[in-house]
Amino acid sequence: MNTARGCSVFLNRDLAALCVSSRGGLSPKRVLCSASSSSPVPRRCHTGHGGAGGEAEAASPKPELNAVRASQSTADPRPEHPMGASSSRLFSTLSQPVSTGGPLARAQLYPHPDQETHAEVDAQANPEQLLRQCEEALRSRPARPQRALVSTHAPASCCHHSAEPRVRVMQWNILAQALGEGKDGFVRCPLDALDWRERKYLILEEILTHRPDIVCLQEVDHYYDTFLPVMSSLGYQGSFLAKPRSPCLDVEHNNGPDGCALFYSRQRFSPTATDHLRLSAMMLPTNQVAIVQTLRCHATARQLCVAVTHLKARSGWERMRSAQGADLLHRLRTITSRTPDLPLVVCGDFNAEPSEDVYRRFLASPLRLDSAYRLLSADGQTEPAYTTWKIRPSGESRGTLDYIWYSHDSLSVDTLLDIPSEEQIGPDRLPSYHYPSDHLSLLCDISFRERPHRLM
Repeated sequence: MNTARGCSVFLNRDLAALCVSSRGGLSPKRVLCSASSSSPVPRRCHTGHGGAGGEAEAASPKPELNAVRASQSTADPRPEHPMGASSSRLFSTLSQPVSTGGPLARAQLYPHPDQETHAEVDAQANPEQLLRQCEEALRSRPARPQRALVSTHAPASCCHHSAEPRVRVMQWNILAQALGEGKDGFVRCPLDALDWRERKYLILEEILTHRPDIVCLQEVDHYYDTFLPVMSSLGYQGSFLAKPRSPCLDVEHNNGPDGCALFYSRQRFSPTATDHLRLSAMMLPTNQVAIVQTLRCHATARQLCVAVTHLKARSGWERMRSAQGADLLHRLRTITSRTPDLPLVVCGDFNAEPSEDVYRRFLASPLRLDSAYRLLSADGQTEPAYTTWKIRPSGESRGTLDYIWYSHDSLSVDTLLDIPSEEQIGPDRLPSYHYPSDHLSLLCDISFRERPHRLM
């Protein structure tokens, strides 16, 4: 297979390389600790949690929800990576400024949408070393508030060992660089806080801190020059699908169109099918897309279907979002019908509050989906107050737009990354010097439910 350097953001096929860290599976000890248990992270502060020794401790909204604090003395069960030069070489590459070269120069680098490309990786990077290098690059920025992992199980069953390894899933609209600098108008965010030369390290630091097995991203406009080589070196295989008419292209000195990206740990999974979708509304194609990846777990031989999408934004487009959601659900039913009892996870920025029709469609779907972050509430039925919070010229905007949906009959959500408090976010809201996007990352650990015994 040919290697393409600086490849096209119009590429619509599977890409890239190997797998995240060395977790062959999340052990219960690993899952029920803060994601940074293997090494202290000097940049993280613990504002608003007030745990002993400065550790993060989330206030549980109900008795059976217990936040589990990081234990710096607990040994990380993952094998150590060799301390080679690969992380340093990768860090040096990231440190170089990105040269866009202008629209015509970039266009010559874009292969046909059906052409596959892979990033060249000399050796697998050491994630711990790369995390420390990110922290060094960000040393002039304020410390990032630590977010605790919250168990959804009652205390008595909190340390119960799952029969099968858990899968860590991250959902995040990372804010397209062109939109952040050129269109979104974050009036309280300093311009230098949006500088890609540092902001990319904040995004990478978040991923390295939690080391998800599956990463679902929206508004990715630096896929080929940043995320593909970095994630490949960390052991992920990825896929990218650009919006056909990305608003990033309207911004001078853009880096190409934005789109959705899906990465998965090649150590944990093998791909069995990939579907790239352009969503329709009223039978007409729209500018929104989705990636659907069917994976086979190496440890259990069980399959999992994961989708990532980004629905139409802005007030007044509720009917469009509802139609796009209906189209996505219909096509997910077709895809999952290929494999009986195939569990499904759908991640995305839906640009829709829980009061919208598209949310109700997903909740009532025959796919039997539930929203993972409802489990943080006292009644298990209420979404967080916000997943995005920004200040634009039109005023302050706060709401819940981002979701991780899962098949509740076949999957169990074991832990969730809590939502930062208003105090932690700060008066200038998002993005900021310590939050790289106007959306918060969502993260959960899921496990397969036991299959029911069938009479022969």
